[in-house]
Amino acid sequence: MQRGKRLLNSAVLTAAATLVVGWSLPVHAASLKLMFQGDPYEVTAITDVAKRFEVANPGVSVELINTPHDAYNEKFGAMASAKALPDIMELDAPFLANYVWSGYLQPLKGLVDDAVISDMTASNVSQGTYPVDGKLYATGLSDSTVALYASRKQLESLNIRIPTSVEDAWTKDEFEGALQKLADSGVKWPIDLFRAYGTKTEWITYAYEPALVSAGCDLIDRKAWKAKGTLDSDACVAITQEMASWVKKGWVVPQSAGQNQFYAKDRMAGLAWGGHWVYADAHAAMGDDLVVLPLPKFGEKSASPNGTWIYAISKTASDPAMAGKFLSFMLTDKAYRKAYADHSSFPGLKSFAAESPLYAAKGAMALAYEQAGKSAVPRPPHPGYPTITLAFQVAMTNIFDGADAKTELAKAAKKIDEDIDDNSGYPPFGN
Repeated sequence: MQRGKRLLNSAVLTAAATLVVGWSLPVHAASLKLMFQGDPYEVTAITDVAKRFEVANPGVSVELINTPHDAYNEKFGAMASAKALPDIMELDAPFLANYVWSGYLQPLKGLVDDAVISDMTASNVSQGTYPVDGKLYATGLSDSTVALYASRKQLESLNIRIPTSVEDAWTKDEFEGALQKLADSGVKWPIDLFRAYGTKTEWITYAYEPALVSAGCDLIDRKAWKAKGTLDSDACVAITQEMASWVKKGWVVPQSAGQNQFYAKDRMAGLAWGGHWVYADAHAAMGDDLVVLPLPKFGEKSASPNGTWIYAISKTASDPAMAGKFLSFMLTDKAYRKAYADHSSFPGLKSFAAESPLYAAKGAMALAYEQAGKSAVPRPPHPGYPTITLAFQVAMTNIFDGADAKTELAKAAKKIDEDIDDNSGYPPFGN
């Protein structure tokens, strides 16, 4: 009876509306809450695209919950505890497995346009997929990678070979030979590993894990989901010792020296092991002398990181279909895409890469884009990832500061396995 009454009221209102020129009823009424973080340009881009979506969908409102990056996970945890999750949320890709396992997210199939999903790069699909069921739970315009940055003139003057493809990447010996030549030439610090980002930061896991994977080991066994025997293996001990030797020799920019010594005045660092976001400022300072190289191979294969902040729809979303419609609208919106392209955003959609002179064929960052397609390895997609990453951050910081690699990696592996055991293996993982 109530439903019939509502239909009658709607009919009366529709008839009345014909008497008012230019007035029409909302096609679909909905109120969406979107939680996100980002730099000022991202806040502007998201705010603007939300307004355009509201105009295109009369009756729909989008409430923006802009949360500072450093407080984001804490805020999300509080909302989850209060059972007040937003309809759409931005999340850091390596935490996706934890969120899905915890029951916070729902699959995107049938909600986000198929055209958007089919446009995702393999690396983007990887960062948004839950390994247990193989379903896609998050998507985004962007992905990420880390590359080596160098001065072409400097490398040529020292007769250091310049790789031109992922397959052509420096070997471990070539890479360390380049560091030695740079040191011998008088460069204060042959390489910036961006230790200035901090000692307990996701950068450590994100940027340094690929060296472990390339050397033949990992943070955890991705089938048995045990860290002991993998993280503290001989291969991991050897590569972390090798990296620590660069610090001991004085080759690495110390944390106290601050960021961007590679392209800052006087160029105090010869190479930079930096995220794709380094390119814009480095190019502004160095111009066409800047050259982008693939990460070195420390073993038989190349490896590079991926993963960034991507968007998901909560399981408790008030209108999942409208939430999916918003994501589809946002990711295809020209002005939104331009804002990210203007800031050298790394493509997570193939069409976005084709639109960008920077990442398109023969673009300055084309090699970095190629690297993501060929060697990207997501951080362990496991519900225990928060413990995995923190344990590794502590271990690597201590190792770089002179602690014994075997001891530190064994402690980290023990901490990770204890967390997994305390959670009964995080079933169905490990079953």
